[in-house]
Amino acid sequence: MAKESKKPRYSSIEIGGVKYKTHLTEKYKRRTNYAEHEPSKVIAFIPGTVTEIYFKNRRKVKEWDIILILEAMKMMNSVVAPFDGELRLKTKVGDIVSKNQLLFEII
Repeated sequence: MAKESKKPRYSSIEIGGVKYKTHLTEKYKRRTNYAEHEPSKVIAFIPGTVTEIYFKNRRKVKEWDIILILEAMKMMNSVVAPFDGELRLKTKVGDIVSKNQLLFEII
């Protein structure tokens, strides 16, 4: 008796209104979708602790002003404003932040 080979399971994906057959894994289907970077939102690039904040919420800041200090792996990282605008803080001193967590916004 000969072994029957399993036929591959096809998934379909639609791109630009056209359906394609593909072999997508479950891991691929569960992935986080790409999100466009928003320059007004500053996120933590490394997990750490917010040790100092130099500006109060809703204050005007200028490009390259140091907004806060993020301590990570025994290093003090200065986080600066990417451009001029009004500051909207999303953390406070002593907060432990994870990677990619929102620190502040510039409006």
